[in-house]
Amino acid sequence: MRYDPVMIQPYRDELTRLGFEELRTVEAVDASLKEQKGTNLLVINSVCGCAAGKARPAVGIALKDSPVRPDHLTTVFAGADIEATARVRELIGTFPPSSPSIALWKDGVLVHFVPRFQIESRDAYQIADHLLAVLKEHCTNSPAHA
Repeated sequence: MRYDPVMIQPYRDELTRLGFEELRTVEAVDASLKEQKGTNLLVINSVCGCAAGKARPAVGIALKDSPVRPDHLTTVFAGADIEATARVRELIGTFPPSSPSIALWKDGVLVHFVPRFQIESRDAYQIADHLLAVLKEHCTNSPAHA
């Protein structure tokens, strides 16, 4: 089942306003996650309450407060970008399907993953603090920051 595009547009907009590029096809996912150099922060977005109250706000806080930024900000929407989300989950590997979730790739390799259970058990500020530490660790040596 796909979500009504009109209904979910505000949820998409929360991330695109922050500079996230939507990956709506398998080809876009592959081009972004497998072929681009540098760091790529990807959010698997969703309609659930923990996406609205925790994941999306946490990403915004972390990016606002971080002295470093990933080279690329990307997102897929579970329940809307069906094939693209399935491809991201395939690339994530052994982690069970999880939305919302947040992943960081570096030069095409997954280096960090925050699954739903780690989002729903924390508030937005705790998640943001965690993301800040991850960005500091992995993004300082990316090509855009060298």
